[in-house]
Amino acid sequence: MRVFALDTISLQTNSSDSFTDTVLDIQDSDDNPVFNIDEKTIYLNKNKESKYNQNLNYDTINNKQEDFSSKFFLMNIVSNAAKDIYNLEIERTDVPSALLKDKLTFERTEGPVENIHIWTAVQSNFLTDISEHDTGSKFDIGLINILIDGKFKGGQENFRIMLDPAHRSTHTPFMQTFFQDLYIESRRIPHTRVLIGNSRPGVGIEGAQSPYTLSFINRSQIARNLANQRKFGVRVRGDYSLMDYDAGVYSSSTNFSSFFPGHEVDAWVNVKPLGKTDGKYGKLVTGAGIQSGEKHGTSYYMTGAYAGYEYKKFWTKFEYARANGSNGGSGLTNKHAQGLFITAAYKLTKKTEILARYDDFDPDRNTAGNNRKEITFGTNYYLKGQALKLIFNYVFCKNDCLDDSHRLMVGTQVLL
Repeated sequence: MRVFALDTISLQTNSSDSFTDTVLDIQDSDDNPVFNIDEKTIYLNKNKESKYNQNLNYDTINNKQEDFSSKFFLMNIVSNAAKDIYNLEIERTDVPSALLKDKLTFERTEGPVENIHIWTAVQSNFLTDISEHDTGSKFDIGLINILIDGKFKGGQENFRIMLDPAHRSTHTPFMQTFFQDLYIESRRIPHTRVLIGNSRPGVGIEGAQSPYTLSFINRSQIARNLANQRKFGVRVRGDYSLMDYDAGVYSSSTNFSSFFPGHEVDAWVNVKPLGKTDGKYGKLVTGAGIQSGEKHGTSYYMTGAYAGYEYKKFWTKFEYARANGSNGGSGLTNKHAQGLFITAAYKLTKKTEILARYDDFDPDRNTAGNNRKEITFGTNYYLKGQALKLIFNYVFCKNDCLDDSHRLMVGTQVLL
């Protein structure tokens, strides 16, 4: 007997940020910084001759092709790429980074597009459920995403196309979920980005977070039940030293399931009191937001609040949400839900992080005895930043209406 309700624990880690991911290091909810990220702060290399540092043109390899027989030429290309990856050092874990970015970024000299970067994200996990009456194990592919990021000539506009060929919903046609991110974004206004298209709205901090920077295999319960859905609309995001914001107007449809079943308005504001201290006293962020919408005649409204603090190797974050109806990961509902979580983490080394989370969720405040509590302990080992990491989670689940249970999860993430 399974003791975890399917709408409570989801292994789909793509079900859009940790404290350091989105708020503290000038990151937004879709991994697109308001300011350009200096990749020198992300990609380092122990080998001074690496192509990451020297920007070598692969024509130099082609010019030496005569040194190898055609039979082994492809093998040498693969070998050189493997050596570059081995020597690559990625210390930052607050942003996603792809192992093969230099090899899969293509510059264009003709047409409206300046460059295109094609990359892939793969997450998988092995889990074991242990309860009083049953034990079960299985291997699961959390997600497979294919992303195409591009920049138009002039560098003021960019676009993203994200495909999800492994979506496993039995209730949604394949092509509706095949296209996930699908947008064009402009940054002509200083400190501001204007987005038009399909994206994950800024509903809460973790609910809007990229799956590639999550601290745990699963999102918090308020994030995966009340948020974490992509919608089509117009969105404006800004980032300043003492505050940032994310506001948008969307169709309440999800996964292109209908043209315009209703509207949705989302708004979130963060205040950064220590934003001008250069991290001397750490980084403190407090925020709040609302979501209001209507879909097929059903209205929903949600409020949320957030607080996070980071100092040297330690970080913590707290988030609370209260909903009178919702249109998130658990679907459209008029139930009155609420929940909160608190996470604390410490980096033992540049590559090893330990963390814990307390997570409490009430799916219906009008019904007694249905609270769901999760206590999670985890370890992340960043072999190559977020591009290659190992994850271990232990989850103790205490539901008012179900038996207590335990879950062991071992996961991997690869960004190519």
